[in-house]
Amino acid sequence: MTDLFKLTPPAAPLRIVLLQDQPNLSKGQQLFNTLVKKIEASRHELAQWQATIDAYQQKVDSDYRPLVDKFNALQVAMVHALDQALQRHKLTKPERLFVADVICDIAEPLVVHSDDAVMKAMYNKHSNVDFDAQEAAAAKSMQAAMSQMFGVEVDETADVSSPQDVIDQIQLQMDKARLLDMERQDQQEARRSQRKKTAKQQAREDKQKADLEQTSQSIREVYRKLVSALHPDRESDPAERARKTGLMQRVNQAYDKKDLLLLLELQLELEHIDAATIAGLSEERLKHFNKILKDQLAELEQEIAYLEEPMRQMFQLPPHLMLKPQSVMPRLLKDIAELQRHIRQIKKDIEIPGDIAVFKAWIKARQREARAMARDMDDDDDFRFF
Repeated sequence: MTDLFKLTPPAAPLRIVLLQDQPNLSKGQQLFNTLVKKIEASRHELAQWQATIDAYQQKVDSDYRPLVDKFNALQVAMVHALDQALQRHKLTKPERLFVADVICDIAEPLVVHSDDAVMKAMYNKHSNVDFDAQEAAAAKSMQAAMSQMFGVEVDETADVSSPQDVIDQIQLQMDKARLLDMERQDQQEARRSQRKKTAKQQAREDKQKADLEQTSQSIREVYRKLVSALHPDRESDPAERARKTGLMQRVNQAYDKKDLLLLLELQLELEHIDAATIAGLSEERLKHFNKILKDQLAELEQEIAYLEEPMRQMFQLPPHLMLKPQSVMPRLLKDIAELQRHIRQIKKDIEIPGDIAVFKAWIKARQREARAMARDMDDDDDFRFF
């Protein structure tokens, strides 16, 4: 529905208003107004998300990604500086072990994200385990855990060194199980359909079919009225024919998307309906209109969620924390500023291993930070326990 939200909205919002002899709005009329208001808000939010994501991607490409590349290059340089310092300086065994751990901590994400062969060799040199063997063991463990969690066996041909391959294999098995379950349900439904239905069951099915047909008929009627009024072939004036051709495109787009609200707004824009016409709709017609509007609102909300969820994962937000379009760019700017700060810091750190006295002081400071962090984590665990 993306292109539909760039259309010029009607001068006044579509609402049902009280008629002169009407004491108050009916429940159906109130629901109509509520749904229209929610759809308008969702349209606006969807348009905001689309514009925000475009701006976000441009900012990532122009500012953030170059900084990431620069930071990773400096990380590589830091690994080499630390490795050379271990070869050049006389350090105590605890100091050497600590520096080796720092090298592995820096090198590991570089290998994971870019498969840097040099960094993998550096990791293997300073680690007690081979990187590939460690990743394979972790993937194997994940395979067993996910198989147990989802109750399916991963194909033996799956590449256990690739977490994504394991996930794909589990998804494949789950899809097969789901298809088998659907086939069993279809068979059960076929057997049930062969049984003679009670009068009550038949009446319920007939009513459902009638409601569905009436709902479709409601939107078709609005569409036909617009087509009849706008058909370009009936115009001899070229300018008017071009105008109506453009309007017809909008009508067809709205009808293809089952966008009842936009069709009604077009009617209002073309003055084929007015507030009194909307207010005069029967409760039965409103019921069908409201059904269409509910479906339309659900589709909009799904589109918004489809755009929002990747951004939530990008910022690693917990489920309870809301993310709005207007908060995306400030978060990105904060990440850019943080990355710039890390770059300034690592530029200073790269010089440290060259001076033995400064290097030893740096190691002690980092060791104190690590111990403090470990104590904080223990305190958090104790708090959660009690």
